[in-house]
Amino acid sequence: MILASLVDVTSAVRWESLGLDPVAVDLGFFKIRWYSLAYITGILLGWWYLGKLCARPGSPMAQRHVDDFVFYATLGIILGGRFGYVLFYSPDMLVQPLSVLKLWEGGMSFHGGVLGVVLGTLWFAWREKLNWLRIMDYVVVVYPIGHFLGRLANFVNGELWGRETTVPWGMIFPGGGEIVRHPSQLYQAGLEGLLLGIILSLLFWKSDARYKPGYLAGHFILWMGAFRVVAETVREPDIGVYGLFGMTMGQTLCVPMILLGLYLIFSANGRRQRMETRAGHSPSA
Repeated sequence: MILASLVDVTSAVRWESLGLDPVAVDLGFFKIRWYSLAYITGILLGWWYLGKLCARPGSPMAQRHVDDFVFYATLGIILGGRFGYVLFYSPDMLVQPLSVLKLWEGGMSFHGGVLGVVLGTLWFAWREKLNWLRIMDYVVVVYPIGHFLGRLANFVNGELWGRETTVPWGMIFPGGGEIVRHPSQLYQAGLEGLLLGIILSLLFWKSDARYKPGYLAGHFILWMGAFRVVAETVREPDIGVYGLFGMTMGQTLCVPMILLGLYLIFSANGRRQRMETRAGHSPSA
């Protein structure tokens, strides 16, 4: 068993051998990291795609709303992601409040980011007198773009690696010891980013899902929660952070997500009927 382990370590790909550098641009006095570029690119591409979605009939908001909304969404992602990380994974940071502001040192929570976007959307919808749940149906179709890029950036950073494994594509990551690990960042990019984005886009473009308030949002929450539960089985859990019944914190936080997603999906037809009654006619895709 020990010999087999040594062979695995000897033959495994080392992250350093890929020539990846977390810093995309280094001017000496100023550095731009791939993680920052992932956020910026995700927001810009999301802005563009959201505009395309809202150009279709039945949109809950106009292009001018889309342009304004991007600010609230960005704020929600950054503030929600950071404070979610502090609350769920590193509450000791509250002892030194200034450390919370050091975003460049890393530490963002997916669940916190989602909550931040939801709160930002609620505020925006209230301010503009729009239907916040229908806005969320459009926003969730866009979200996987940024998530996909963010997970790729995690891989480029050599962080958030997976658990020990013997699979042929296992890797040795810096900071992870001489242990062959799952490249779980790539799994999450594929599941929570690419695959989820395809599912939601197909529902939007190939069905009347956008006319059922909460239906797309429900699918996003359901599938994202399910994919995260799966990913957590191969992702190295945060040290000292555990959830309920032996689950990781990430899996625990996904349980209410899955339940809420199912509720939104199965109750969406009722909301569609009420929407059609108020509109005075039956919309068509």
